[in-house]
Amino acid sequence: MITVNNLSKIYGDTTVLSIPELKINANESFGLVGNNGAGKTTFFRLILDLIRANSGSIKSKGMDVKGSTDWKFYTGSYLDARFLIDFLTPEEYFEFISQVHRMSKGDLDLFYQEFDDFFAGEILGKKKYIRDFSHGNKQKIGVAAALMAKPEIVILDEPFNGLDPSTQLRLIRMLNELKTQKGITLLISSHDLNHVNEVCDRIVILEHGEIKFDMQKNESTLKEMESYFAR
Repeated sequence: MITVNNLSKIYGDTTVLSIPELKINANESFGLVGNNGAGKTTFFRLILDLIRANSGSIKSKGMDVKGSTDWKFYTGSYLDARFLIDFLTPEEYFEFISQVHRMSKGDLDLFYQEFDDFFAGEILGKKKYIRDFSHGNKQKIGVAAALMAKPEIVILDEPFNGLDPSTQLRLIRMLNELKTQKGITLLISSHDLNHVNEVCDRIVILEHGEIKFDMQKNESTLKEMESYFAR
């Protein structure tokens, strides 16, 4: 689904990302963990063509992401609040996203129904702009918008940040349902090793822009990650 070859990103004299080869398969749940500055967000921004690599390529379903826009129509993503249009209300924002993806009003109504539990009465009907919501509720809006068009690929950077425990559990359940029932390809990064372990079947540890471990989840994966970061 996503293939990486000889990818590097350099700022000044510092190489912040260097990945010779990586393949993320269709319907795979892929978790990326690492300390601050490991290169996680840089990698996701390169996949989404928000920044350009110094060398190498990233292909989505065989298409170079910097040479095509077709991949954008089957890719949903949320990295941070800059993805939001914060002078709109949530309803206005969701309507805009639905129009971009040519969703009908019925589709939009169904989306509201499906995310009613996730929103927990805190998002819709509040008559205020997105900029006036708390960080956690902005996270809800961004994550929901990334999922609303039922994309084939979903990329989420630190999606659990700012969410209260109840919403974190709802998001874990939702992501697990999507990957098992809908067969999406899921890429998430998180500082929370437990959350990554609960959602992802394959986990990569990134350190100083390089892949240190690439493992399929098993009963000892969480302990292995904890041991690595406790060094």
